[in-house]
Amino acid sequence: MPPRPAPTGALVLTAGLGTRLRPLTADRAKPALPVAGPTLVERILRGLSRQGVRRVLLNLHYRPETITSVVGDGSGLGVHVRYSWEVPLLGSGGGPRRAFSLVPDDRLWLVNGDTLTDVLLAAMAAEHAASDALVTMAVIPNPAPERYGGVAVTPQGEVTEFVPRGSASPTWHFVGVQIAERDAFASLADGVPADSVGPLYRALIASRPGAVRAFRSHARFVDIGTPRDYLDTCLSLAGTSLVAGARVEVDPSARLEACVLWDDVRIGRGVRLRRVVVGEGVHLPDGYQADNAVVVSGAGGPEVTQLARM
Repeated sequence: MPPRPAPTGALVLTAGLGTRLRPLTADRAKPALPVAGPTLVERILRGLSRQGVRRVLLNLHYRPETITSVVGDGSGLGVHVRYSWEVPLLGSGGGPRRAFSLVPDDRLWLVNGDTLTDVLLAAMAAEHAASDALVTMAVIPNPAPERYGGVAVTPQGEVTEFVPRGSASPTWHFVGVQIAERDAFASLADGVPADSVGPLYRALIASRPGAVRAFRSHARFVDIGTPRDYLDTCLSLAGTSLVAGARVEVDPSARLEACVLWDDVRIGRGVRLRRVVVGEGVHLPDGYQADNAVVVSGAGGPEVTQLARM
């Protein structure tokens, strides 16, 4: 079999509802959240561009205007962007199936739009090219089996099973980057919702052992699944105890510890905040206090959701 060239295009999966991040995603798609400055989708697209992937398709469903207004045609981020509009939401299998109907590529990078990683794409592409796999998934040693489901991988790199979270067996963790061949999604009908990591890939493994492989690495993986994850990620990337957006006003008497402030926030006198995300346009009155929470604008003033409940 002749070597298969590396994919030159990517589908970034940005259509999800971001349910676990509510209330931060109440008025914007998850990839449009600011993450210590740039939005999540901007960070992902710049990362792809740095590694030579410059043709990108974004799938859209929930609050699509919050993504398109940031990304545009991608030229400001070093990529050329097209969009795939999904009604209904097509899922992790149906989304790529639709993408392959829109581009001439026989293989694509599939990149989750809700996590950050620094997988070495050239090395991953070389492993995929040397195999006859239909799908190659980037994985790392499972950092938290009690939280994440796992991927069972043979010493030869073949994926044999997807393991539920809580398993006592050593597993690998999928970090949201794949190489997929067009044929991997050929059994799916275009426009019909479907999942990939699960039903589709299990069927591929059963019918053709070795069809799904793992690229094992120790790449960085940053999960932004919950508001707590989001807060920790912003503080870690910024390297500071306070991340503030544009046009933020903080009274000198306020005390803020480990906080993230979005644009147009105003903090009054004597305010005390610890581990708090303050949403766009929120004005906190004098003496306001919050701990371990998300504060967003409501009809009657600031609305608080405790991080511990998410």
